[in-house]
Amino acid sequence: MEPEAEADTEASERPGGEVRLLPWAGLESKPCYLITDDQGGPVSRLADSTESIQLGMGTELLAHAQNLLPETPRGELRFLAERLTEALGDALRVAESRGQRLRRLN
Repeated sequence: MEPEAEADTEASERPGGEVRLLPWAGLESKPCYLITDDQGGPVSRLADSTESIQLGMGTELLAHAQNLLPETPRGELRFLAERLTEALGDALRVAESRGQRLRRLN
């Protein structure tokens, strides 16, 4: 089993509270989890805010890329590609976290 799969399994099996994948990575880019019974706690609110910011940045980057790409020389696209890669990684982490929470509600 891959380390991330192990972390997901371990986190989902913890008793005593809801497990939430946070929208930031820990050391060595490993997933961070919050285990809590308090849906409106300070870390949950920070995670909600961070997710909103990350998705907003992704939306802005996508719009910027759509405007920039048709007329930009190839050599100038690296910075944009790096930021889009980061934004996509953030969006995928948010989607995974929200998907996990939706599955627990059903």
